[in-house]
Amino acid sequence: MAIKANQTTTVNGSLGSSAAALDAVMIKAVGRKDSEVALLLQQKDAVDIKESIGSQELAKMGVSDAATATSKISGVSASEGSGEVYVRGLGDRYLYTTLNGLPIPSDDIENKNIDLELFPTRVVESVSISKTYSASTSADQASGNVNIDSRSLTGTEELNISTRLGINTNAMQDGVRDNFKRSPNSEDMSFGFYSKNLSSKRALTEQTWNAQTTTLPINYRHTFRAGKKLGENFKVFLTGSQTSNYEYQSGLFQQYQNNYLDDYFNDIERFKKTINTTGLIDLGYKFNSKNNIRALSLFINKVTDEVYEAGRNGEGFVFEETDTDEGLSQFVRDQNIKQTRLWVNQLLGEHKIGESNNLEWGIGYNLVNADEPNRIRNEINFNEQEIELARMGGYQQRKSLQYIDDTEYNGRLSDEFKIINKDSLGLSIKVGGNYRNKERDFKSQFFGLSETEKGFLNPASLDNLSSVLTQENIDNGYLMLNEQGGIPDTYNAVLESRGAFLTTNFKLNRFNFNVGARFQKDNIDVKYDVGNAPGGRKGEVNKVYDNIYPSLNVKYSLNEENNFRLAGSKTITLPEFKEFAPFEYVDPTGLVTRGNRELEASTAYNLDLKWEFFPTSNELISLTGFYKLIEEPINKAQTRSASGVFSYFNSSNEGKIYGLELEANINILEANVETEEGINLDFGANVTRMWHTQDLKEFTNEQGRVVNTFRYNNKKDVGLQGASDWILNASLNFSTSWENPFIANLSANYASDKIFALGRAPLDQEQSDVLYNDSIIEKGFVVLNLTITQDLSENWTLRFTGKNLLNPEIERTQNVRPAGGTQRTETVSSYTRGAVLSLGVSYNL
Repeated sequence: MAIKANQTTTVNGSLGSSAAALDAVMIKAVGRKDSEVALLLQQKDAVDIKESIGSQELAKMGVSDAATATSKISGVSASEGSGEVYVRGLGDRYLYTTLNGLPIPSDDIENKNIDLELFPTRVVESVSISKTYSASTSADQASGNVNIDSRSLTGTEELNISTRLGINTNAMQDGVRDNFKRSPNSEDMSFGFYSKNLSSKRALTEQTWNAQTTTLPINYRHTFRAGKKLGENFKVFLTGSQTSNYEYQSGLFQQYQNNYLDDYFNDIERFKKTINTTGLIDLGYKFNSKNNIRALSLFINKVTDEVYEAGRNGEGFVFEETDTDEGLSQFVRDQNIKQTRLWVNQLLGEHKIGESNNLEWGIGYNLVNADEPNRIRNEINFNEQEIELARMGGYQQRKSLQYIDDTEYNGRLSDEFKIINKDSLGLSIKVGGNYRNKERDFKSQFFGLSETEKGFLNPASLDNLSSVLTQENIDNGYLMLNEQGGIPDTYNAVLESRGAFLTTNFKLNRFNFNVGARFQKDNIDVKYDVGNAPGGRKGEVNKVYDNIYPSLNVKYSLNEENNFRLAGSKTITLPEFKEFAPFEYVDPTGLVTRGNRELEASTAYNLDLKWEFFPTSNELISLTGFYKLIEEPINKAQTRSASGVFSYFNSSNEGKIYGLELEANINILEANVETEEGINLDFGANVTRMWHTQDLKEFTNEQGRVVNTFRYNNKKDVGLQGASDWILNASLNFSTSWENPFIANLSANYASDKIFALGRAPLDQEQSDVLYNDSIIEKGFVVLNLTITQDLSENWTLRFTGKNLLNPEIERTQNVRPAGGTQRTETVSSYTRGAVLSLGVSYNL
């Protein structure tokens, strides 16, 4: 029988009668926790409802990062508009992300959870989503816990080197590939790292305002993995990589306020280059068969350089910027560099004390620096005869900075005692606790130049604004420096979470009952000093939540192939720092988002019922029904003000989700392993159907007059933000049993329409049927990926990867009803991301 590297081979056999003379039989093997068979076996034996996908399967499907990996799991989708991962219709704020069971901080002011795209699959052993809550994990979750198990050495040694080149079809089209724009900040990047000591204030006149260009935007990826077992007890594993990707988007953006057009650009362009550098070192020491520790350090540096332009064709429109009879249109350019440095350090231990006591612990120290050191923005009015600086504020020609520094200490401890351990009867108790202290320092400041006499300075062209934004014009009194009174916007925020839990697992014949309770106290404190904050510049938000969160998991094993599961729990959803802090973040399109100090946590009640059928060791068919009741759900919506700022509200008393998940992973054809003949063909698919609704609050005074409302367009209830009615994932895998195997994978993902942002009620309730904003809907689309791998020899492998092959249009729509008119559907945002094609070769020792 031939046993091939990186392939799973099942061996069934029995000892003959001659084996009776043997004194002993020793079988030495290396277990792989990342194989599809091992993870299915883990899922089958687990008491709670958990689904995982390992590095072997991810490699087969051509998945490059943990974010894409989660989208292969049933009930999971990703929003192209916001980048968030949605589990059963619930997004970022309802998720909890951990690395090896310890929490990790966010890299982005906009998100509670870290961007999973920062974790390439080279540092991932497996990605799992626990869709039901267990008392041994943080209660700050309603949709689930995403856990990444990082790679360690498998076997005794490992060496892999690979390189890959590729293109984005949008970036390589005519007019783009030889004129791909980049910001002036890109001049200060070396080997994927940004560094410059020039402040944003000095950069006003000492750095150009003009976009730069590059040609032939080619993607690349270089990686290495190496590991060695030293002696019998010590393992060392290293991996490093750097990827560079170009992306180009073109499309439309428009914004409506009270059913009237506020902004319109039909020629939006985004040029983006991202360089991700990753390094991981993992050290494992096994004292004996019962005691081992593991230390790891993960460093990620991600730099994104982006240029956004809109209105170059002369058709751009911004409400109230100019009078119609002036004949001027608007042009916007936003150039930004973002650098995220994440450093995660963990020390993990596992100890078996006797035959009935298992102690596990972990401590972590994390640092995150997520910076926008020099963002450049220009707003221009122009026509064929003249170009002038925009005139509605002092910061329309500006350079700004934003710094986020996160420091986190965390730990976990659990001790499981097996009191009864028999085949048909078992009783165990697990006790433990968790601690997390996360602190964030945030700083932002604008530096702007504005004319002292409107329309006096006329740039030579849209591509040479530096011709007028000069120190000379400041000295001559033609330009005025604005710097927010010299006071930056800042906030300091601390989350301290303490938890203690007790779970009891009782096994009786085919039944398994796991009952647990967790006491958790969460203290959130946000102190801010922010301009334009409602109620004054300085303020503080302090929230304390302490409660007991129960969990119940029941499993009934009908036989070796069938499991039935029941799970119920109560959890909490804590608002994130940025949802409290009243800082206004402006995205390149001009959309403004601000925190809400009055926001409160949500409480969720969860119920799941699941049937699992395992025909073979690597096949699964399952059906799950689930229900969630969320009290005081948090939504993103526009404020009831003329500014149209987006913020976060407990806009509903309760939200409800009902759903069904059907999953199937089946083998269609199987090759003969002994003769190395035939082919393997397997198919996996999962379908999720959800029904979801939430009411919209309305408040009246004693006279029955509406004083505040979240209702709009006569709607008293709507669907949940981010929830799709349908989610479908499918994968077809083909492989041969040749000496040098050929492997192909075709996968597709689809999520139907979802609410991107809720609508807004009008300020004037007397005109509530006209002056409102309806919901913004993100339309559904299909993502199709293809991976083809051919082993050239025992050591060399060739791989082709095609991502987003259909290159669908990503579109958001909104219903509008102008005064005196009929309702119509308008596209408020649309673009494509391009197909990504790459070809690479790897060497594996």
